[in-house]
Amino acid sequence: MEKAIIVAAGPGTRLRPYTNDRPKCIIEINGKTILSRIVEALRKNNVKNIVIVTGYKRNEIEKRYPEFVHYHNPDYSNSNILKSLFCAQEEMDEGFIFSYSDIIYGPKIVERLLNSDGDISIIVDVDWEKRYEGRTQHPTDEAELVVVEGNKVVKISKFMNPNIAHGEFIGLTKFTKKGAEILKRNYKRILENRWCRWLINQRFQDAISIEKAYLTDMFQELIDRGYHIENVDICGNPSWIEIDTPQDLKRAQVFLSNVLL
Repeated sequence: MEKAIIVAAGPGTRLRPYTNDRPKCIIEINGKTILSRIVEALRKNNVKNIVIVTGYKRNEIEKRYPEFVHYHNPDYSNSNILKSLFCAQEEMDEGFIFSYSDIIYGPKIVERLLNSDGDISIIVDVDWEKRYEGRTQHPTDEAELVVVEGNKVVKISKFMNPNIAHGEFIGLTKFTKKGAEILKRNYKRILENRWCRWLINQRFQDAISIEKAYLTDMFQELIDRGYHIENVDICGNPSWIEIDTPQDLKRAQVFLSNVLL
């Protein structure tokens, strides 16, 4: 698999003032942007074709990374990750890695993901609670938690009792060619049937609408329809970190000074 689609459309409001003039992914941490660190981990696994979906301050990314393939979500302020991802739908035909743009991870995690057998596989941190110790600006109820039975995900949601969670989805997924086709076919089905299906209740899984849906909402939709989503487990630090708040940024500076990913 040689392609990755990185969604970098959101305004990163919780990281202000650092995001006043730039998207979150091009904040520098210890001399290197978050996006550059993501790309480095991918390319060490021969994932060479990098696709970026932009939104907020798109020119800052396009100017800094002209070598990438760029797609734009002009409605980024009224939509969410799932809609942004599908702005790059034409890049999905042969399968791809999907990544959030506000996480930093090492090449070993990418390698484990690529070696998974599932057509749709997600990285799950089973030691997730330790990452929230002292993380007062980003509470645990923001975690995208996962319940697993056997080798498959049966529930994924932010609205879950943490005591039943197997771990936290970190924002990194592999879709094979078949997995990408499943994703595209079901997204099309939802859009075509939306007014019939949600004539009274317009919600889509945990989201208030399909436009506001996260990728995790789409995962749950697929699970409910009987599709297999495989969990690829990792065990927390020091393998990855999320940067969502000024507190996270300071923690990442220390983390990257002491850890070789």
